[in-house]
Amino acid sequence: MPYVVTRSCCADASCVLACPVNCIHPAPGEAGFATAEMLYVDPLTCVDCGACTTACPVDALKPHTALGEPELPFLELNASYYKENPHADRTPMYVVPRQRELPAGELSVAVVGAGPAGLFAADELLRHPGVRVTVHDRLPTPYGLARAGVAPDHQDTKQVTQLFRTIESQPGFGYRLGVEVGTHLTHADLLREHHAVIYAVGAATDKRLGIEGEDLRGSASATDFVAWYNGHPDRADDAYDLDTERAVVIGNGNVALDVARILTADPDVLARTDISDRALAALRASKVREVVLLGRRGPAQAAFTVPELLALSAVEDVDVRVEGWPDGLDPAATEKTRLLSRLAARTPVGGRRRIVLRFLTSPVRLTGDTSVRALEVTATALHTDEDGSVRALPTGGTQALETGLVLRSVGYRARPVPGLPFDEDSATVPHEGGRVEPGVYVAGWIKRGPTGFIGTNKTCAHETVESLLDDFAAGRLAQPVRGGVRTTTDALGVTAPGVDALGVDAWRAIDRAERAAGEAQGRPRVKFTDTESLRRAARAVPATAARG
Repeated sequence: MPYVVTRSCCADASCVLACPVNCIHPAPGEAGFATAEMLYVDPLTCVDCGACTTACPVDALKPHTALGEPELPFLELNASYYKENPHADRTPMYVVPRQRELPAGELSVAVVGAGPAGLFAADELLRHPGVRVTVHDRLPTPYGLARAGVAPDHQDTKQVTQLFRTIESQPGFGYRLGVEVGTHLTHADLLREHHAVIYAVGAATDKRLGIEGEDLRGSASATDFVAWYNGHPDRADDAYDLDTERAVVIGNGNVALDVARILTADPDVLARTDISDRALAALRASKVREVVLLGRRGPAQAAFTVPELLALSAVEDVDVRVEGWPDGLDPAATEKTRLLSRLAARTPVGGRRRIVLRFLTSPVRLTGDTSVRALEVTATALHTDEDGSVRALPTGGTQALETGLVLRSVGYRARPVPGLPFDEDSATVPHEGGRVEPGVYVAGWIKRGPTGFIGTNKTCAHETVESLLDDFAAGRLAQPVRGGVRTTTDALGVTAPGVDALGVDAWRAIDRAERAAGEAQGRPRVKFTDTESLRRAARAVPATAARG
């Protein structure tokens, strides 16, 4: 009875360490681990001990006899990995990283950004004695896209926050939430107070299409739409007109699939998640019956991952259609094309909502007076350049898709960080191994661009922390100036100039209040979506914590 990885995982690699027969790959140190969509269990080698499922922090592993109908394709997916990537060596490879010998004395590091990249960086640092880490974030809540980006119908993926909770419980860890670097504190302030600063600020904006009509009402970014239905304080009060039968999403990455699922989901099912109450009310009144995802290139080049495509194929009561299959493309070319060809072969059921994956189609312009009324598109054909890269070129002629809602989902883009160099082309901070200069470092999307998955940040953070520790060991980091920033410690955390920062206890108070509100409604949590409500909940710190 082999165990099976059933979705994209956190890449924590605890399962690899726990496995006594080394049957989970790719493992740390192996090619492909840093960029893997997920890990895989070899069904021929698994001895059914269950050690992996006990170690997994996000419950991604199950025995094959416990798989539900929608999860059965993962059994084949795990097995097929080993047909293409045989692992003959069964000697356990993964070992616990050894602690480095560091100079005597405390190492104080500020991390800017409380998302996965920042928290994984903190975890890497706190593996070493004598390290103190203070994680800053402009929001009153941590976890970044794990809280405000993962779709509410993917509650299993959100279990990675249990791992983050373990990280923030370590000695030497502290939060300054609700503090914006550049407003309440400066880059120079952080460098005076700490030996080093790691920026893990992500990519907060989206790429634009650059086509006519993009600024019409009804045209928006999928980034903002996701933040809206997840109750992000910046977007919680936004409004979207869902009084249209067709919505169009330009792009076909994982975010585009998330948006399509949420727009076509049964609101009663969403009501059992942590979706924003405001968004849930709007979706209950929605008239959207069809969501079209446009991809300029073909099925083989689609940006979504195989686990997310499997999740889409398992959605009940929604038809999924595939359009724009290139001539000559072998359906068995890749796992992705195999899954898409199966979706294409399904028979539609009348009366259902519908998601259309339309390939070889490019947007031309949005039309309408003040609001979007249609999106003009043109067909494209694939062209392979001499270097092997594939481009999609227009073939001429346009078609109008009537719609009142167009969401662009063509990628995230980072903003410049005050005080740091910035490459406008890649929208990243130039660095070497995460080092901008001794004392200043980057991790996550601001370092490598908006690529990878939650778990990718772990490997990325490890590289950055290694560079930082190299500099500390070599004496290249300046000593912090105590009192360099005017701060006082209280039950809520740290008071920075002009703002009450929230610490770990304050965040735990918010977490308890949201979970309690959710329990009363049969939901995992009910999010507070405005800063005042969040701070009010934070003030309910137990007396024991306040005295501590």
